[in-house]
Amino acid sequence: MPRTANTQLTLLLEAAGWGPAQFAAALRGIAAEQGLRLIVHLTTVRRWLEGTQPRPPLPALILECLSRRLGRRVTAYDAGLTRAPVVVDPAWEADPMRKLAHLTRAELDPHRRALLSAGVFAATVLALPDQGQPASPSTVPAGAPRPGRRAGAGELEQLRTMASMFATGADQHGGRHVRAALAAYLAHEVTPLLDRPARTDIHRGLQTATARLVLLLGSMCADGGDHATAQHYHQIAARLASDAGDHITLAITLRAMATHAHDLGHHDTNVLNLAEQADRHAHHAPPAVRAYTHIHLAVLHAHHDRHAALAALTRAEALHTQSHAEPGPFTRYPAGALHYQRAQALAILGDRPATLTALTTSLRLRTPTEQLPAALTRARLAETHLRLGHIDAALTHWHTLLDVYPTLTSTRADNRLNAAIQRLRPHQRRPAVTDLLDRITELTRPAQ
Repeated sequence: MPRTANTQLTLLLEAAGWGPAQFAAALRGIAAEQGLRLIVHLTTVRRWLEGTQPRPPLPALILECLSRRLGRRVTAYDAGLTRAPVVVDPAWEADPMRKLAHLTRAELDPHRRALLSAGVFAATVLALPDQGQPASPSTVPAGAPRPGRRAGAGELEQLRTMASMFATGADQHGGRHVRAALAAYLAHEVTPLLDRPARTDIHRGLQTATARLVLLLGSMCADGGDHATAQHYHQIAARLASDAGDHITLAITLRAMATHAHDLGHHDTNVLNLAEQADRHAHHAPPAVRAYTHIHLAVLHAHHDRHAALAALTRAEALHTQSHAEPGPFTRYPAGALHYQRAQALAILGDRPATLTALTTSLRLRTPTEQLPAALTRARLAETHLRLGHIDAALTHWHTLLDVYPTLTSTRADNRLNAAIQRLRPHQRRPAVTDLLDRITELTRPAQ
């Protein structure tokens, strides 16, 4: 049977002002952002226009690419891609617990998990609905709990303890190490718990604790390179925090969402607005949380306004000196993390010597439980030393990173070593550089 030309996709490309070759180049750029290596050329796009249906994950990439270009959400129907996969509804209005149950069950099924990973991080849905205020605690519905034993303070404390345990595991060895365990815990223990009868304050506490666990799972997915699934989890966490009337958890979640987008190369006004929302929700939070949101605001301001960035850096550092919170993943902001973000802002502003100082301070302040953050800090230190011409110092940091690399299961760590290979190629005639490159190749070679 002859194929039917995809006139809807043709009209969208005309509206975007793209020819087939330009569209193919834009698709390759978005795929690279997601960590995907995509082979798409002018002839590939022409086949789609003639009616050939692209296979996953291409439909999701096509929709995201066109949505960004046109400044509006383009659906599979709009683009004539009737078989484009829609794993979950990303809308803020979707029932967060139903969405969470769907995602966590899919995490535990290898086939369905592969479908989740075929999604694409959508920069076009970063702008949330009006987030002026979370729902007031007096108006938060408690839902319709099922009959059964009441949930109490003991269950709430268990969730908080598990959050600390999972956060420590991720900091020690990376997100891929504990992702499946946390997904199983949410699917089998946490989701049913929120259906049980409970006092209103306990129910809201359970919503907050669940939001924090889901936020951790989203960050683990991002660390593992599964950016679309991470985005879904982050949005669920934000919705649960909002439903619980919890400004602090909402601020932390919105900041994590802005950080995730920035790490993928997005720093436009949508991402800046997200960081500003996080900072507004943290207005009455303890100093540690305010420092956490304000320092990332400095990073994003650095792309747009040098004066605003430096002012935000100063404010964040002042807030951090006032912080005396109890240890915990949602109460304390490590000093090493603050200086790492400070280095990021200074690097964007082009101040390499100050960036080096901030990274050195960050590394010195990392604790033994922050093995992955310390490794990533070393990688950035090595890259900065290399840019300044300090090759021997850079090699020392990379070798130290490789000492701990076998204990890490983190795509972010993998990416930093891949970047090291690219950066060191102009110097590969040096014997010391050759030795390092050989060691990287040996450690990153797939097992036979």
